[in-house]
Amino acid sequence: MTGRMGLAAVDHVQLAAPPGSEDALRAFYGDALGMTEIPKPPVLAARGGCWFAAGPVQLHLGIEDDFHPAKKAHPGLRVTGIVEYAARLEAHGVPTAWDAHLPGHRRFYAHDPVGNRLEFLEPEPPTG
Repeated sequence: MTGRMGLAAVDHVQLAAPPGSEDALRAFYGDALGMTEIPKPPVLAARGGCWFAAGPVQLHLGIEDDFHPAKKAHPGLRVTGIVEYAARLEAHGVPTAWDAHLPGHRRFYAHDPVGNRLEFLEPEPPTG
């Protein structure tokens, strides 16, 4: 690529959810994860679902009539204070599964109320 053309950032990650799950999604993404719901444009709001943001991170939950959560695909969400973050989720009844297989990182997995897999990770502090 030349000039000023190029990828600059990930704008958002879209996840799917079944019809009628918006209240459960709001409780999870808003209350448990601490994200803020952001308004969808009216033409998109008519389709259902909800959008959330935390700083520059946006997750969009769209309604899919024949929804089946992905078994492997997931967003990787970088957090700070990962142990406290996991405790926050567990306090909201969300099970977490720690995984030590990514060198240089602490990470765990959790699932939203409709079965979407989410990875939470934080780089290990430098040693030395």
